[in-house]
Amino acid sequence: MRTTSNPVFRNLPKQEGNGYASFGSATAGASQATQQFGQPQYAPAEPYQTGPTSRAMTIDDVVTKTGITLGVLTISALVSYFLVNNNSDLAGPLVIGGGLVGLVLVMVATFGRKMDNPAIVLAYAVAEGLFLGALSFMFTSVEFGGVGGSALIAQAVLGTFGVFFGMLVVYKTGAIRVTPRLTRMIIGALIGVVVLALGNLVASFFTEGGLGLRDGGTFAIIFSLVCIGIAAFSFLLDFDAADQLIRAQAPEKAAWGVAFGLTVTLVWLYVEILRLLSYFNND
Repeated sequence: MRTTSNPVFRNLPKQEGNGYASFGSATAGASQATQQFGQPQYAPAEPYQTGPTSRAMTIDDVVTKTGITLGVLTISALVSYFLVNNNSDLAGPLVIGGGLVGLVLVMVATFGRKMDNPAIVLAYAVAEGLFLGALSFMFTSVEFGGVGGSALIAQAVLGTFGVFFGMLVVYKTGAIRVTPRLTRMIIGALIGVVVLALGNLVASFFTEGGLGLRDGGTFAIIFSLVCIGIAAFSFLLDFDAADQLIRAQAPEKAAWGVAFGLTVTLVWLYVEILRLLSYFNND
C-alpha cells in the first residue's frame, strides 16, 4: 500500500476487493497497491466489511460528497467576502480564526481517525470558507495592498479547477503512474516546502521579508510555482488512495474522507495560485 502526501488519506486497507467503478484503471499503479513507503504508520488494516444496512462506496458517492463539501465551502467563502467588504476590520480575525480552526479540524480528523465524519468535514469546509473569503478580499483590496478588482479571484478559481481536472485526466489515462518512488518524491518535496515556509515565517520576525519566499520577488515566484507543482502531483496520490478505498469496498461513509482530502489539497492549491497571480499583478 502506498502512502499519500495528504494526511487525510493515510488509513487505507491493504487488500483489494472487486470494488466498484473508480477514478482510473489499473494502469495507474494498482498492481503495486500492496507496496508501502517506509514503515507502516498504523497497524495492518483488515479489508472493510459492509454491514447489512450499509453498502460499499462508489465513485458516485465520492463525487456527491465532494460536491457538497465544496458547495458549503463556497457559500462560506462568499459570506466571508461580503462581510469583510462591508467591514474590513473583520479580515484579520476571519483569516486567522478560520485558518486555525481549519488546521485544528485537520489534526482532529487525521490523528483521531475521523476523516469519514460528515460533521467534521463540513465544519472544516465552513472554517476554510471563512478563511478563503477574507484572504481573497485582502489579496484584491487596495486597502490591504492588493491589486484591486475581483478578476484575480476568478482567475485563481479557474486555475485551481483547471489543474484539478488536468491531473484527473493524467491519472485516468495512466500518463503518470503512481509508484512508491513518485510517492517518496512528492512527500519529500512537501516536507521541504513546509520547512522552508516555517523558516521564512520565523525569519520574518527578525528581518523584513524573511527569506524572501513571500515578498513577491523572483524567489517568491519560484517558491509559489514549486508549491503549485507539488499540490498538483498530490492530486495523483489522492486519486490513487480513493481508488484503493473503492476497490477495498470501503463503506459508503468513507466517501466523506475522500472529499475531505481533496478539499484540503484544493484549498492549498487555490491559495498558492492566488498568491502567484497577485505577484504578477503587483508588477
